[in-house]
Amino acid sequence: MKKKIRIHLADDHQVLIDGLANLLGTVTDFEVVGLSLNGGTIYEGVLASKADILLLDISMPLKDGISVLKEFGQKKFPCKVIILSSYDDLKIVKEVMKLGARGYLTKKSAGENIIEAIKAVNRDEEYFDNYIREKIFASFTHNNPKLNKKPFTGNQLLSERELEVITLISLEYSGKEISEQLFISLNTVETHRKNIMKKLKLKNVIGIVKYALKNNLINP
Repeated sequence: MKKKIRIHLADDHQVLIDGLANLLGTVTDFEVVGLSLNGGTIYEGVLASKADILLLDISMPLKDGISVLKEFGQKKFPCKVIILSSYDDLKIVKEVMKLGARGYLTKKSAGENIIEAIKAVNRDEEYFDNYIREKIFASFTHNNPKLNKKPFTGNQLLSERELEVITLISLEYSGKEISEQLFISLNTVETHRKNIMKKLKLKNVIGIVKYALKNNLINP
């Protein structure tokens, strides 16, 4: 029997927690095992519930989500954390990812992405909803003259994240720079690069640049 993903919910709004619990309860592979209405008891609660994933709000009484992440880091991370917040400030996104969060969802788009996010983070991937990811990407590429704004019509095997990595490689960003700019780990960048090479049957970075040029991701 396949092991279910155990999920702990932390938010100070009971109505939201109830809604999330009902939504996640419809997924066969998920099991909601714990609830927290304030930040002061989350660490102990997660340990008690033996959760795999914590969905954590930033604005919490007693101890906010950022303080909870710092507590996790000072002790030992008991599970993987996805931030579920009303805030979309990239400074906050960057801070919580540096503190060890594995994903970030805005509450306005959580319903569309939360199931996908939980599955991705459980697979050891980082996850951002589309709004946050587009905001991150736009924040450092909008003034780059080599970036082509035309819609991409190329290989549908590639994910949007892989297309972003291809674009940044082609714009001569190093692996470390891509990691820092996209708020993902260097290992994740390398995994994307390997998957891109495999999917497109490329041998080196020159092939990635040629692909980007051919498919209008960048300008010559």
